[in-house]
Amino acid sequence: MSDDQSIEQEIQSRGLTAPRVTPADIEANILSEHYFTAGDGYAGAAALTIEEGGVIQPPEQLDLLTFCVLILQNGFTVTGESACASPENFDAEVGRKIARTNAINKVWPLMGYALKQQLHNDKE
Repeated sequence: MSDDQSIEQEIQSRGLTAPRVTPADIEANILSEHYFTAGDGYAGAAALTIEEGGVIQPPEQLDLLTFCVLILQNGFTVTGESACASPENFDAEVGRKIARTNAINKVWPLMGYALKQQLHNDKE
């Protein structure tokens, strides 16, 4: 269970029912998610200019940096990153999970602000 889910359970168990952003709200606000390494990005950019038959060889370190790009329902994008210090520990799935968690952490304040603004407007 993620920290967000355990906090949500605690909020519910305390009977706190005022409007709030929930983990389900965050997930519902994600239109799509995309993953790539810095090495993928390097190779993609290099492919635009490489001569036919050329070889694209990104620096090995770039393969240890994973990005997650979340596209939200309104089209806004949020990124998360995960860097692995030891190449021997690199695991693509773990890198994606960490990068996604870091991207999700950026969505919380955005949705919190939007909810606060909506509540403010509703008072007027």
